[in-house]
Amino acid sequence: MVMRVAILGGYGNFGGYISRALASDRRIELVICGRDAGKARRFAEGLDAANPASSAVLDIVNPKDTLANIAPGLVIHTVGPFQGQDYRVAEAAIACGAHYCDLADARSFVCGIDTLDKQARQAGTTAIAGASSVPCLTAAYLDEAAQVMAIEEVDYGISAAQQTNRGLGTASAILSYVGRPFTMMRGGAMRRVFGWQGLHSETYPGLGRRWFGYCDIPDLDLFPSRYPDLKQMRFCAGHEIALLHFGTWLLSWGVRLRLLPRLDRWSDTLLRASFQFDPLGSGRSGFHMIIRGKGREGRAAERRHWMIARQGHGPNIPCMPAILIARRLAGGEAIEPGARPCLDLITLEEYLAALEGLDISVIDQ
Repeated sequence: MVMRVAILGGYGNFGGYISRALASDRRIELVICGRDAGKARRFAEGLDAANPASSAVLDIVNPKDTLANIAPGLVIHTVGPFQGQDYRVAEAAIACGAHYCDLADARSFVCGIDTLDKQARQAGTTAIAGASSVPCLTAAYLDEAAQVMAIEEVDYGISAAQQTNRGLGTASAILSYVGRPFTMMRGGAMRRVFGWQGLHSETYPGLGRRWFGYCDIPDLDLFPSRYPDLKQMRFCAGHEIALLHFGTWLLSWGVRLRLLPRLDRWSDTLLRASFQFDPLGSGRSGFHMIIRGKGREGRAAERRHWMIARQGHGPNIPCMPAILIARRLAGGEAIEPGARPCLDLITLEEYLAALEGLDISVIDQ
């Protein structure tokens, strides 16, 4: 039996990666959805899918009727930024009896998805928020470490490649909290920090020195209760090019001191300006995670992990949970009904195996 999968933003940055990954699966029929009928149609026609892909005009502001007409088995929502979005897409999916997942990285959006739990259970569907690098991949690394240590500290981050597809939604999401306050577990308590501050650098194998600043993600709320010994956590992100990173850091001070408004009002302009720096960068991105705690007999334990992506392959990494969920459902495997963040669904082994064939190196110490 073929499962129909509606991908919202299916011709966009992350949606395009997911669409191409699922196109060859004979168990899946894709419907490429977006606001531009021509782009959606042309993208669908160019997929060379195992089952011919179709297209539909859909705006996330009012998705209910369109999704009902499509009658999908699964809705994959990739249209960011999720900061400020409500759950109308997930509710529309549940209303037509479809499963739902998204690539949200917005803290309140992912952590609040359980408000739809009763609704999803009654419909016999599952609604998964944050089917992306955070919190799915990051929790998978920590879950593996938790088998051998009591996790007390985690320090991790993502360094973007300059020469890669950068969508307006992702840029808007990041810029929405640059210079703005949020809380992070520091010294055993939730303390206030400011977006893109906490300036520091990390040295990556094969990439060299990359700069980082604080970022607001769902993990910051989800992990303190999930790992009860956790006393310190820091998640950061950064540009490949130091000049761009320091420029964003300076802007963060302007926002923090209330000399500038929220930067996401200028997302389009700042995104277009960033492309001017592409000749100075590369297609290499990185992820790092340093986990510390106490192992057997109370001895200090530490694990270090890196992912190095080349040739612009980094954006495939956050797409993998949605791809794996689609394949699992298309194969007839049940996922427990209800609404929840993307935790306990995909093991680290499954996640890393899905990256095989891409120019991505995984280094563990």
